[in-house]
Amino acid sequence: MHDQSDAAPTAIPDDAPALSGIRIIDLSRVLAGPFCTQILGDHGADIIKVEPPVGDETRTWGPPFEGDTAAYYMGVNRNKRGIVLDLTKSEQRELLLHLIADADILVENFKTGTMERWGLGYEALSDRFPRLIYCKISGFGDDGPLGGLPGYDAALQAMSGLMSVNGEKDGDPLRVGVPIVDMVTGFNAALGIMLALQARGRTGRGQLVETTLFDCGLSILHPYMINFLHSGKLPVRSGNAHPNITPYDQFATQTESIFLAVGNDRQFAKFCELMNRQDLRDDPRYRTNRERNENRDALREELEMLLGKVDGSALAAELIKAGVPCAPILDLHEITQHPHTTHREMLVSIDDYQGVGAPIKLKSTPARYRRRPPTLGEHNDEVLAV
Repeated sequence: MHDQSDAAPTAIPDDAPALSGIRIIDLSRVLAGPFCTQILGDHGADIIKVEPPVGDETRTWGPPFEGDTAAYYMGVNRNKRGIVLDLTKSEQRELLLHLIADADILVENFKTGTMERWGLGYEALSDRFPRLIYCKISGFGDDGPLGGLPGYDAALQAMSGLMSVNGEKDGDPLRVGVPIVDMVTGFNAALGIMLALQARGRTGRGQLVETTLFDCGLSILHPYMINFLHSGKLPVRSGNAHPNITPYDQFATQTESIFLAVGNDRQFAKFCELMNRQDLRDDPRYRTNRERNENRDALREELEMLLGKVDGSALAAELIKAGVPCAPILDLHEITQHPHTTHREMLVSIDDYQGVGAPIKLKSTPARYRRRPPTLGEHNDEVLAV
């Protein structure tokens, strides 16, 4: 189903992964773009990852390393065939154009103007390949006050306001530990590509899909941004506590810390019943979430005394089974060993490669893990053979 060519489509089994027959040229590097294409590759797309002769820079972002390749690179580049092209050379760009002629989608995150300088920008390629979906990922977009500037996850966490709401109540703004803006940008890029594929099925034409770290950073500020827009009050940092829900926070117990996430009045009543503290449920200060929020400090003092006397792991198991959201705070070793991680097939092995499984589950056409991440230029002969 490579729509740029005149070749007859190959029959695809009904139970093949959802994107089988879709070919993607992946010119992206680092995180947002490779994460996007790995999502699509897990669901069957043929991803041709094009790297410069020095390779994607994340190959060096270790330790740990697998041979000469950092685990960081391994985490977002499975289910891809890898080739090397030096796009600063015209003859190498001709090879790329040959590949694009048989592709459905191109993904790139070069600095603004780079692809245009090479004659590979959206306008040039859309004229030549009208069914091509061109996905552009950047920090800020091409124009506007910040247009064309480079974007990095930590800088966008700082600029977007994300850091301003993250951290302890009396502490400084804090970066979210995972590169959340990059990863959400990758998710949105994958979603945008799927929307464009759906539209192409109706119109017969591809289009430009654009995601920026700036836009995506702003998009994940719920509920802080909407609270601010409706109240005019800047949010304050609250550690692990929720700005709108109480009790929704980390608590110490006699054995280990737990996170109690009571989302409604029914759950709070059930919690009080299980803890044999119906007096808290009936206290007029705590009957509704609105009242609990207004009296959250007093309620926290009560809960700290109550929970400090119990076994955290046992309580968390009892509460969640009763419909009260609660969980122990696990480290990575503990969650990788958890039986539910195995049940949900969230750890993947391909030969000696290990990674995190696809979170999108399709019953009839599930994700498949076909290829470990490629070594640099591993598939040059296979992909570029004429």
